[in-house]
Amino acid sequence: MKDKVFKIIEKELERQTEMIGLIPSENIVSPYVSEVLSSCLSNKYSEGFSDRRYYEGNQFIDEIELLAIDRIKKLFGVPYANVQPYSGSPANLAIYFALIKPGDTIMGLKLAMGGHLTHGHPKVTASGTFYKSVQYGLGKDSRIDFAEVRALAKKHRPKIIVAGNTAYPFELDFKKFRKIADEVGAWLMADISHVTGLVVAGEHMSPVPYADVIMSTTHKTFRGPRGAMIMATNRGMKKDPKLGTKIDSAIIPGLQGGPHNATTAAIAIAAGEAMKPKFIKYAKQIKKNATALANELKKKGFALVGDGTDTHLILIDLTNYGVSFGTQAAFAMDVAGIYANRNTVPTEKGSPFYPSGLRIGTPLITTRGMKEKDMEKIADWIYRAIDEVKDYQLPEDNAERKLFIKKFRKEALANKDLLKLRKEVTSFTKKFPLFSW
Repeated sequence: MKDKVFKIIEKELERQTEMIGLIPSENIVSPYVSEVLSSCLSNKYSEGFSDRRYYEGNQFIDEIELLAIDRIKKLFGVPYANVQPYSGSPANLAIYFALIKPGDTIMGLKLAMGGHLTHGHPKVTASGTFYKSVQYGLGKDSRIDFAEVRALAKKHRPKIIVAGNTAYPFELDFKKFRKIADEVGAWLMADISHVTGLVVAGEHMSPVPYADVIMSTTHKTFRGPRGAMIMATNRGMKKDPKLGTKIDSAIIPGLQGGPHNATTAAIAIAAGEAMKPKFIKYAKQIKKNATALANELKKKGFALVGDGTDTHLILIDLTNYGVSFGTQAAFAMDVAGIYANRNTVPTEKGSPFYPSGLRIGTPLITTRGMKEKDMEKIADWIYRAIDEVKDYQLPEDNAERKLFIKKFRKEALANKDLLKLRKEVTSFTKKFPLFSW
């Protein structure tokens, strides 16, 4: 008799199949990636690196890891790659650990303006606790304010400048970051976790000519397993020939134990898939879909941060519906069969817990085969779901908020119009397998 876990997995598969996934950091892996993730590779412990393990029996594991490294190096045109990081957050920490000392200054984009926690968010994160953090922001056009970046860099002289994002919908100008980094003698680190697939397809500026070190997760637009990779560029290796060795040492013994071998194999497969013309076509379609969806949302009257997108990601500003309306909007959409995530906006008047925005993206729906013409339907469903709950405004009193959210969710789950939308969405998704590329 199968364990109860398998029944829960069946429910999750049904959920993914019957709903429209718009979380920009999620994707669907290929059947080949999925296959190796459940293979015998998870049985082996492989602490160390290829040809220098602490355990015997790693002959074939070494072959797989070297193949993954070789493919990543060829795909991006870099002299060094490490595919062992468990995920993006520890990978970023490993770079800091390798390049600078505790107490040194790092500089990254503010979380509320689209940056990531690991880019130095103060107090509550390792990057903002063990290192001095300076955070830059956006201009009135919702683009990175490079005048501010330069001024802060000259004032604080950071050892590392991080060019990266998690909720910033526009292209990262690595060339401008490079110029500022050179002015203050800083390392330039590019976190391209969100846009890796777009970089591969030439739909986003590549950081390789400009950055010293590059970090990327291997899921999101890269469409691989949940893991990460660190790359050093020719520029970075020229600056410090021991850069690769330092990063290796930061991974182990610095931060991690044995790598997840099944994930390493899946990264190798994902990299192989990314080398094919079909992937380039897919990544270009991600951007086409995002542009089309943004335009359709604007037609529905939604305010978009920066008035659009350059990438796969769209940030909807719901302030005109009410401050801290993101929670209600996201839940209503989920009931209607479309899942996204609430998010702060640059002009946030609420809080990270009760923000005023929605973060959506197109990698997953593109993997399922949806095209520009389908974005009109999705925008309409988003509008109808949100409009249905527009009168549910979060109380200002903190003591009242928990009771309000509990009552709101109960009523939303029973809302006939939202459940009607759910049926429409479910019928629509039957046309699209989870992986169609």
